[in-house]
Amino acid sequence: MKNSNAAYTPLNKMKDTTPTRLWLDSIALKEMEYALENGAVGVTCNPLIVMKVLEQELPLWKDRIHMLVRQHPCASEDELGWALVKAISEERSKLLLPIFERENGKNGRLSIQLDPRLYRDSDAMIRQAKEFAEIAPNIIVKIPATKAGIAAIEEVTYLGISINATVSFTLAQALAVAEAVERGLVRRERAGLDISRMGPVCTLMLGRLDDYHKELVSERDIEIDASYLEWGGVAVCKKAYACYVERGYRLRLLVAAFRNQLHWSEFLGADMVISPPYTWMREFNASDIEISSRIDTPVDPVCVLTLERLIPEYN
Repeated sequence: MKNSNAAYTPLNKMKDTTPTRLWLDSIALKEMEYALENGAVGVTCNPLIVMKVLEQELPLWKDRIHMLVRQHPCASEDELGWALVKAISEERSKLLLPIFERENGKNGRLSIQLDPRLYRDSDAMIRQAKEFAEIAPNIIVKIPATKAGIAAIEEVTYLGISINATVSFTLAQALAVAEAVERGLVRRERAGLDISRMGPVCTLMLGRLDDYHKELVSERDIEIDASYLEWGGVAVCKKAYACYVERGYRLRLLVAAFRNQLHWSEFLGADMVISPPYTWMREFNASDIEISSRIDTPVDPVCVLTLERLIPEYN
């Protein structure tokens, strides 16, 4: 079914009628322009996304690449690559600064990912987070929800750097991230430091969790209603959101790794972030899905119990 009202899209309606906020999983210029026109208030980035930007926009960045090579003649390809990530992130973050100022830091942010190879080194992640936070005032730093990453999340939060926990799939990770952020915020408050413009989030990569369950079902020849496999990540995120609200955590959940429209529609009405790629944004805007709150509508208990029974890892 197609949406006939092109002037007022479902994503704009979500912005106007719910607390649910839209970020874009891309920093490509044309995709950012489309997202901003449809109510987006932030973007997320990683090295692969930057590579896709270069594929689309190489003429825009060719001179900058040559300049970086001249400025750093002894730099390795790895060092030049990160310099370019920083340069593109700095440029695109400017498009979000008006939102950042208007919303006092809660939105209007560009999320930049740390070097994934550092996932077991807290000190190295903290050093790079501090470096990336200097790119622009509206940078939010992606840190993995590993054991070392959780320690780094607490420390950089204390330093006043807003984080986006990534490589996060489970309820346990979402709670560990929230607790680490709270510890960092409390330490910062006790030191008399400002937290009013911080905007941390915790990503849950729901599609990847669902992909994992589908792989297990296939490998083990498990007989299950295939539709249940589309709801596992949704149930995890709804439970995590309920815990965040109940415990008063001062960060938001962010949904990523989209596989179906449930990863958007089932979280409408929540004070959280939906961060689809450009193609999924267009899918949502072309739909006739009703924009109404579903965050408090539970997933069918039979579905959840079946997943728990047949896939022990789901517990």
